[in-house]
Amino acid sequence: MLSPNHGTPLDNKLLFALPRDQMDLLTPHMTTRQLPQGQVLLEAGEEFEHVYFPHSGMLSLLVVLRDGKAIEVATVGREGVVGAMAGMGLYRSSVRVVVQLPMAATRIAAAQFRKAVDHSEAVRDLCIRYNEVLLLQARVTAACNAVHVVEARFCRWLLQSADRAESDTVQLTQEFLAEMLGVRRTSVTEVASHIQKLGPITYSRGVIRIVDRNALESLSCECYQTLRGQ
Repeated sequence: MLSPNHGTPLDNKLLFALPRDQMDLLTPHMTTRQLPQGQVLLEAGEEFEHVYFPHSGMLSLLVVLRDGKAIEVATVGREGVVGAMAGMGLYRSSVRVVVQLPMAATRIAAAQFRKAVDHSEAVRDLCIRYNEVLLLQARVTAACNAVHVVEARFCRWLLQSADRAESDTVQLTQEFLAEMLGVRRTSVTEVASHIQKLGPITYSRGVIRIVDRNALESLSCECYQTLRGQ
């Protein structure tokens, strides 16, 4: 049963692309809800209980190291899905999944999703194709984190977030930004202040507003366009 006031599953682009008869395999088992910023949907090593299809906002996929530090390797918005490979028999997550921007999402129990995969080539294809997208995104992000300076990565990440939020205003704390970029909080403060002085953004009390997107894109690394091209 779908909850009211949070949009519909068809706000997710993957679900929208499914043939109607294949979508009917999923709809009776779906629920839709709001997810607050910062909520952890899944820890690394935990079993997939649900598959999530965002309508808006953004989820972050983070690799967690032994010392507890984490760094973002991929993001998922309403173009994607988290946990789809549970339909192919992958029962445990290799990453932590965190709500990066407040969002609405439709979810379905992993067991029900596996049944749909067993009966639908279209749903099975959805799992495989989007997993390839996430793998590509992880590779590009890993290269970006290793090679590009923090300022360029900050701009890339902010542009991605604004695209997913479908807004030029994004609410993000320094602590959250530091974890996503794998840097110290002081580094985030310095970078944000420097970019604000250059003019592309304003930044105050956790609220970032893009005032010159072209200028911000010029400060970003090439990875923004590469990832957007997916």
